[in-house]
Amino acid sequence: MRILLVSQMYPGPEDPDLGVFVAQMERTLRERGNEIELAVLDRRDGGKMRFLELRRKIREAGPHDVTWAHFLVPAGALAMQAAGPLVVTAHGRDVRNVGVVPGIRRATARVVERAATVIAVSDYLRRELESKLPAARGKVEVIDSGVDLDRFSPDVAPADELDSPAFVHVGSLTERKNVVRLADAFARLDRGSLTLVGDGPLRPRLEGRERVRVVGRVPHDAVPAWLAAADVVCAPALIEPFGQAILEAMACGRSVVATRIGGPPEFVPPEAGVLVDPLDLDELARALETAASLPSPNTAARAAAAGHDVRRQAERVEEILRRAARGRRA
Repeated sequence: MRILLVSQMYPGPEDPDLGVFVAQMERTLRERGNEIELAVLDRRDGGKMRFLELRRKIREAGPHDVTWAHFLVPAGALAMQAAGPLVVTAHGRDVRNVGVVPGIRRATARVVERAATVIAVSDYLRRELESKLPAARGKVEVIDSGVDLDRFSPDVAPADELDSPAFVHVGSLTERKNVVRLADAFARLDRGSLTLVGDGPLRPRLEGRERVRVVGRVPHDAVPAWLAAADVVCAPALIEPFGQAILEAMACGRSVVATRIGGPPEFVPPEAGVLVDPLDLDELARALETAASLPSPNTAARAAAAGHDVRRQAERVEEILRRAARGRRA
């Protein structure tokens, strides 16, 4: 099958961690024998002018059986100019922007109408999209981006030896990721270490705390080793449309503390970790203690993640793309 993949996020020389979940699925679809042409943006800079470049790439694309766009707007909206059937994957912010950013509701509605199928990376996201745009009902299927079980494995060598119990957070240091509240909850424990892998505007509020280390941004290839260094991977975000880093941590056999707002309740069983109200500091502190008492490595977490093997998810996406290419809707 010849696929035109359109995305506003894709790894590039300057931003190798940009949209790695898109590239991961693309590679797996190629391994399944599909031909894929890319019309993507592989850098963060450039402002809105970048989207003129993406429009040009779509127009110059060769013949294909189906177009697969990542993010409803703007990539999905731009992909509408491609000939033939369209499938679009919604990842999170593209749905949250509906009704919040001026003009996005109308643009998103056009994409949903044009698409043969919309893929949502979580059932939580499907419900949100269908609530905001009732016309999406009956057109949305839930398939997350999957996890590479070879790359994220309990056999990965740890990046460093951390004081146990070792709590690790991987992600941006922003309000949405709830990192300050996480550090405040950790301070209530009288043991262990908290390591924050990532960067962002809240870094100054985290540095200098006792038993807390801010590593900063690391190459994406180094992420599995930092997950492997943890006893517990913490992701108590205010909202998480899916939770890719949580799934990757579980694939490494690590217990997790994750938000219950969003996608994590769909794939984190009790034996793999603890789900929390991200605004409840007391509950978060208790969750850290409880998760630290779970086995390390955690075979139940690994088993739960195995149900989201990227190879299986790519097979499911491929069937949707084939169905669209044959002119049939979900």
